[in-house]
Amino acid sequence: MVSDKKIVFFDLDGTLMTHDKTILESTKQALRALQDKGIYTVICTGRAPLMFNWLLEELSFDSYISMNGQHVVVEGKEIFSNPIKREVLQQLTDVAERNGHGLTYSTFESFVTNIAAHPLVIDGTTRLKIPYPTVDPRVYLHSDVNQVQIYSTVEETEEYMDLFKEYSFVRWDETSVDMLPEGASKAVGIEKVLDYLNIPIENSYAFGDGLNDMQMIQAVGMGIAMDNAISELKEVADVVTASCSDDGILKGLLKVGLLEEKDIPHVQKNRK
Repeated sequence: MVSDKKIVFFDLDGTLMTHDKTILESTKQALRALQDKGIYTVICTGRAPLMFNWLLEELSFDSYISMNGQHVVVEGKEIFSNPIKREVLQQLTDVAERNGHGLTYSTFESFVTNIAAHPLVIDGTTRLKIPYPTVDPRVYLHSDVNQVQIYSTVEETEEYMDLFKEYSFVRWDETSVDMLPEGASKAVGIEKVLDYLNIPIENSYAFGDGLNDMQMIQAVGMGIAMDNAISELKEVADVVTASCSDDGILKGLLKVGLLEEKDIPHVQKNRK
């Protein structure tokens, strides 16, 4: 029997979190109100779990899609994992070392790099407000790696795209790109969650802001783009809400009818 439950998927950076990586009080209250109403709340991010574990307890999440759909946990149980082949990681690491390019490897329990003090890795981790990763260029020999980030320019990335044609590359800024198995995306993770919980697509919602949210927004019944989202995402979204720093999550949930003002009296009182 198909569930009548509803579910909301949330990107993290620039969506659930503001650009300074904080969570607005209005967002916290909105999430609690959803959970009190029995609506599933799921993190859906390109980050590895180690990079957002602190949020799980603080915001009462027990389900998440991490590493752009490569690893999925529902109610504390892993339901899907799709690691990259070790021989591919070996070749990738050899090429990156020859070119002097930084790599970061995302596993279920770690986030590590191939080189110490690489300037582009420093820049990327500083923007994410996380410590510089531990150096372990052979992490794939003892742990499954579900996603790799390559720190290189658009032109330099072409070599990797030519070498690994069966993989997809999702750029998240001018000097860094995610490398994933072809077809991998947040949308794949969402499909796994909906199937597992037996929730129809029309009862699913998603909030996002970036390029790696395109398929996620289109995979659900109601896709919601933040006002700070890239223009391409706003064009395909069903709804555009306020920015991540202007109560965008709360306003979006009110706009699509998942919450009513009576559900969040404390926040409403503080906003007057």
